[in-house]
Amino acid sequence: MKRVSLLVKISIGFVLGIIFGFAIGPTVPNSEILSVYVIPFIDLVGKIFLRLLMMLIVPLVFSSLVAGAASVGDIHKLGRIGIKTLVLYLLTTAVAIIIGLACGNLFNPGVGMNIPGDIQATSKAAKPLVDVILDIFPTNPIASMVNANMLQIIVFALFFGVACILAGERGRKIADFFESIAEVMYKVTHIVMNVAPYGVFALITVTAAKFGIAILAPFVKVIAAVFIGCIIHALIVYSGMITVICRRSPKWFFKGIDEAAITAFVTRSSSGTLPVTLANVRDEFGISEGVSSFVLPLGATINMDGTALYQGVCALFVAQAFNVPMTLSMQIGIVVTATLASIGTAGVPGAGLIMLTMVLTSVGLPIEGIALVAGIDVILDSARTCLNVIGDTAVCAVVAATEGETLKS
Repeated sequence: MKRVSLLVKISIGFVLGIIFGFAIGPTVPNSEILSVYVIPFIDLVGKIFLRLLMMLIVPLVFSSLVAGAASVGDIHKLGRIGIKTLVLYLLTTAVAIIIGLACGNLFNPGVGMNIPGDIQATSKAAKPLVDVILDIFPTNPIASMVNANMLQIIVFALFFGVACILAGERGRKIADFFESIAEVMYKVTHIVMNVAPYGVFALITVTAAKFGIAILAPFVKVIAAVFIGCIIHALIVYSGMITVICRRSPKWFFKGIDEAAITAFVTRSSSGTLPVTLANVRDEFGISEGVSSFVLPLGATINMDGTALYQGVCALFVAQAFNVPMTLSMQIGIVVTATLASIGTAGVPGAGLIMLTMVLTSVGLPIEGIALVAGIDVILDSARTCLNVIGDTAVCAVVAATEGETLKS
């Protein structure tokens, strides 16, 4: 209920910011109070909120990734199920981002907004693909943290978390330490997200006052792109997995998980839907407790296909709004960053907003762009959470089938 309440508050802040910005926009040049005092103060509030978001990224991602990787336990015990699950989750997430980027390129939601910014003068030149791959791996992880190089931080955190497992009891102590840090960072994130409605109000007020009512139309395209992308991903990717690997029809699959999908759409919570999801796959699909109890909780934690698809659409939207050309290497960077970041930001209140901040930063896009999408997040959250849960159940069925379990007809 707290998360829903926060989303509603952000939406209210977004709407009020647009109304207030449109109302005062034409009068700003002729009013000394507005131009010298009101607008600069509101702009300061928005910039403080952006800095608070940036403050969270490095400690939150590193601690949660180390704790998450270490919590898996004995690597040998995971065996085939663990490897299959992780690979499938990461692959489907990468495909979801690609679909999101494709929808963003198709709908062009930000074209015509023409929001000026210094980003055009500092946007990065296209890098060769080899350099993009090399840049994933850090030479100095401390320097990567200082410079907020998210790809390198994520890779090092994964290595560090696995090493905690291999180090045995001593490694467990380190893992417990980072788990405590992660819990503290979740609380810090909660505090920051409580001021998000004010930050969003401030950011969108300044934008609306400067650029007028023309900024409204693109939001319809963003919503359409995300919903259509989620439908495509579910009908093609998940249905394809079920048909080819499980030898069952898409109708059988969607009918079996309809309760979980509807619950996810309404509650907007993968974790809150987990009891329903577990019941559906065991009762409707006949999947064993051994498989479902491992695959589904892990999916509720790290599988964020819907959120990842949303990142692809929104990154294109922000780039188009600020007139920043999206090169192939930048789009590849979005795929890699969002895929790996989906592990580190899962389960955190405001995860979509934090994840979008990371993605925009990784390719040199202005994080001010999150103000353009934060207000409609309440609309998009239902679709992407529903897709997340459908993805969890699809991977669970595939893993069970490949482990020789007989699925109900």
